[in-house]
Amino acid sequence: MNLWHLFQKLRPFVRPYRLLVIATLILTLIGSLTAQVNALTLRYAVDSINRLIESGLGLAQGWHILLTISAILLGKEVINALVQFGQKFYGEKLRIFVSQDLAQGIIEKFLTYRLAFFNEDNNQAGKLQTRIDRGIGSLTRLVQIFFIDILPLFTSAIVALGLMFYANVYVGLVALSIVPVYFWLTYIQAQKLGGWRRKLRDGREKKSQGILSIINSITVIKSFNRESIESDKQLKLQKELTHNQMQTRQTSFLFDGLKTFIEQIGIVLIIILTAYFVLDGQMSIGMIMYHVLLFNNVSAPIRSLHRIYDEVNDAMIYSESFFRILEADHEIEPSGSQKPVIKGQFELKNVEFYYPNGHHALKNINMLIQPNKITALVGLSGAGKSTLISLLDKFYQPASGQVQLDGINLEDIDTQYLRDHIGLVLQKNHIFQGSIFDNIRYGKTDASLKEVIEAAKKASIHEQILQLPQGYEADALQLSGGQQQRIAIARMFLKNPPIIFLDEPTASLDAIASEQIKQSLDQIKQGRTVIIISHSLSQIIDADYTYVMKEGRIAEHGEHDALYHQDGVYKEIFDAMAKSLNIEKIAKTFEEDAEEETHS
Repeated sequence: MNLWHLFQKLRPFVRPYRLLVIATLILTLIGSLTAQVNALTLRYAVDSINRLIESGLGLAQGWHILLTISAILLGKEVINALVQFGQKFYGEKLRIFVSQDLAQGIIEKFLTYRLAFFNEDNNQAGKLQTRIDRGIGSLTRLVQIFFIDILPLFTSAIVALGLMFYANVYVGLVALSIVPVYFWLTYIQAQKLGGWRRKLRDGREKKSQGILSIINSITVIKSFNRESIESDKQLKLQKELTHNQMQTRQTSFLFDGLKTFIEQIGIVLIIILTAYFVLDGQMSIGMIMYHVLLFNNVSAPIRSLHRIYDEVNDAMIYSESFFRILEADHEIEPSGSQKPVIKGQFELKNVEFYYPNGHHALKNINMLIQPNKITALVGLSGAGKSTLISLLDKFYQPASGQVQLDGINLEDIDTQYLRDHIGLVLQKNHIFQGSIFDNIRYGKTDASLKEVIEAAKKASIHEQILQLPQGYEADALQLSGGQQQRIAIARMFLKNPPIIFLDEPTASLDAIASEQIKQSLDQIKQGRTVIIISHSLSQIIDADYTYVMKEGRIAEHGEHDALYHQDGVYKEIFDAMAKSLNIEKIAKTFEEDAEEETHS
């Protein structure tokens, strides 16, 4: 991406604030004119005072010169102060507004992306956050420096260069000849720094992701005493980052020294040339200072060029990743337009699915899920059960085959409409920053307190909420894992959808809570299409129909009794579940208890 492309991409974000831009441009023009006042005033002062001295006159006759230059310079400073304030204020205002729009724009955009986008190795949370933060920061900084640094400095330089040419073509040519040399050095510097800067960007992303990983895994790290290993990993990343930073600085310092040398050569040539013309009688003595000050205005943007170019280069590097996220239209979640009456019959025909990393998760899946029935998905971990639910909820698209709902291809159904009719409870549900009330009401944003309380009662969490000092206004993130699971279930009860997907809904709960939730779920299951993934014997037995999955395929399917007597995968899994619960000992305990009651 070059600078022109970058400005083209920024234009839609700047266009709404064109009045700010126009005001800044007017102030820039005024500022570029006032910047030349010192040179003009000094030329007038030196030549006027020199004539007085040559005429043998002194202070008495020179008061008007002092008063004139004092008034001009003070007036110029007042105007300049107002102009600079306006430029900085409008520039900062523009930066803040553009930053706001860029941030909101990218959030709104990637909320529309497919789930697969966020599961790609290159789109981990830490990396995305770094790209977005750095991208917005560098892009808005570019907008700011364009109106506060680049535009005023270069406008002033063009005006100063014009005045130099007007005064003397040869002096103007000397000043002009320095500029391309300086630009060329800056370009070479940028080329050499480009690779190092990209490595810096990648290093910062890895470091950010590493820190995020440590925070998320701190319990496991401490439990295995692996602090030193994690520290060494971060040290390695930090050393790579430090090496890249040092290489960047070394290159910058070398070229900055060369550019300063070129600038000083220009000043020396200006002084020598103007002194020659003064001695030859072609210029007044005041023209020496006049041209030196004008050249200073020409070289001012040159002196700032390396800093500005650094900012621009950073913006171009980070904007590549930023706009890659912002413009990933191919990642937008597809949505149909149909909004049929939902009955709840799903049918999968020859469905194949691959994850972004290439893993073949589902293989030739053919399945019919009847409406108003409970369908269980059984299988070992990694069999593809949760993946299948993700396809039914349109989180992913099948690589081939069809997924239909009530005879309509799922791709043709409006995605938002579909999800409004589906309740999803996962093994690990996300709890948002905020109160318990807000987290439950996430299932129905206009729900009343009464409705929220009713949902909490169904999820067997109401009594525990009342025991908290702040009740329903307590921070939901402070709840235990089991309590958070019940908040998620309450959220689903509040939504009250016709289709329910349950992926290990009671996995994080104790036995009593599990039984309470099961009773509540049994109530809400009535008259709905329910698909449940569970390792709970009672929930599997309660299912009207069961599909057994193994290594991404449907191994067996049927009703509980028929499946069990096939002596296949289902019986193997079911028996393993029973053994893990020590069913024989439990049954013996119940028998002994029954005998005691009989004898008594």
